[in-house]
Amino acid sequence: MKRQPSTRIVIADDHPLFRGALRQAVSTALEGADVSEVGSLEALTEALDTGGDADLVLLDLTMPGVQGFSGLLFLRADHPEVPVIVVSANDEPSVIRRCIEFGALGFLPKTADVEQMGEAIRAVLEGTVWTPPGIDLNAPVDAETATMVRNLSTLTPQQVRVLMMLSEGLLNKQIAYELGVSEATVKAHVSAILTKLDVDSRTQAVIAAAKIAGTAWATTGASATL
Repeated sequence: MKRQPSTRIVIADDHPLFRGALRQAVSTALEGADVSEVGSLEALTEALDTGGDADLVLLDLTMPGVQGFSGLLFLRADHPEVPVIVVSANDEPSVIRRCIEFGALGFLPKTADVEQMGEAIRAVLEGTVWTPPGIDLNAPVDAETATMVRNLSTLTPQQVRVLMMLSEGLLNKQIAYELGVSEATVKAHVSAILTKLDVDSRTQAVIAAAKIAGTAWATTGASATL
């Protein structure tokens, strides 16, 4: 009889102790699960690109390489087929709703106990959206915010990276060096970002992203020319 492959879970969090708690929750909820741990967005990307298909990612919103919701945006653009549960110490209802709007299937506060973590993991693996009790995912959102959420969700993985670097105040030549591409390619990405976000300048793009996807995207260094 052919053996069924084990469920592969990737835990992305830069705190080893909390990764341990999540591993315990996964082991309790899913006997025999294949669990990988990473501590940065770069390591997560490598794990997903080289480690085979993942059935679920548990994603911390604040770890190296992540600004605001940028890690979630990048992950959903780069691996849309992989379900994501966001794990965060910030459990404000607006943050939880924004995570779901950006494509997460679940949200776990870091105050959750192992039993609740297991409940969330099982629910999302079954295709159900899971959030803490009492969260109204249908709360009204103003039209401008809803439009920008949709627009940000259309960015490609590379465009998300470029927007993150714009928010850090990097020039085109610096972004090109970091990404290993030409300045012309960076300019094309910036132009596409401005078009998709329906803004006229790099500064407006960063401000819009900061408003919707977290204040960590904002910077005073985004005013360089295309």
